[in-house]
Amino acid sequence: MSAEPTFTAAMVQMCSGLLPGPNLEQGTRLIRQAAADGADYVQTPEVSNMIQANRKALFEHLAPEEDDLSLKAYRALAAELKIHLHIGSLALRFSPEKAVNRSFLIGPDGMVLASYDKIHMFDIDLPGGESYRESANYQPGETAVISDLPWGRIGLTICYDMRFPALYRALAETGASFLTAPSAFTVRTGEAHWHTLLRARAIENGCFVFAAAQAGTHESKRQSYGHSLIIAPWGEILAEGSGNETGVIMAKIDPALVETARKTVPSLQHGRRFGIADPKAGPEHLHLVRGSSV
Repeated sequence: MSAEPTFTAAMVQMCSGLLPGPNLEQGTRLIRQAAADGADYVQTPEVSNMIQANRKALFEHLAPEEDDLSLKAYRALAAELKIHLHIGSLALRFSPEKAVNRSFLIGPDGMVLASYDKIHMFDIDLPGGESYRESANYQPGETAVISDLPWGRIGLTICYDMRFPALYRALAETGASFLTAPSAFTVRTGEAHWHTLLRARAIENGCFVFAAAQAGTHESKRQSYGHSLIIAPWGEILAEGSGNETGVIMAKIDPALVETARKTVPSLQHGRRFGIADPKAGPEHLHLVRGSSV
């Protein structure tokens, strides 16, 4: 653990375009700004390297992890700035037919401390004709990931994952004090659910939530909701980004607030396994609900 009990977290709000090069320039500029302002931990949004709706164009610009120029540059930047740099996710080549949406936690020495592949695919049809099929291009992950920061444990998730609270409860029960949700939320779903979902994940687990977001109108014509958030374990919003502009938000983080929240409402200790009975099916159809996450 660090001798310094508190740290400064920064969320980088981006508007990623079609090509990795310009997005790397945008991300690098904002990360440098955050570090210059005193950030110890910096997070970028989901798909920081490109937002590309055309499948053919997407796969033309994908690289496998070992060859990805953005990842190499961000590792060097973390080492130069001596920060913990969390690249919310990069679109990378997984196979000839599939990409992967992968998050990277990079240490101050430039080494990758942890990586996480987005588990839940955003396959949805919204009113008004807006439709997304993430599974058409991306291979879903299968494993939750937790890692260590000098100030406590951090759980990695990405965007649509936030609608699946069992994942966050599992991370909290494994010792996470900080939950992350780098995102590229749509405007429609963001206006309806973004703040509510993220505050709920913080409150129900007694954790800080860090959520850097894509914002504004992209080159692909997609619109992202923005409103990057830093949320305290009691549910207070400590910092919030704008709805349509790039930039950096920051907040001082006191990990002691995690213990305070969990002592005040010790729900992590009170979860129980229980069954769900279907009277029409009979007692032999009693379903056991897994863990304390319900």
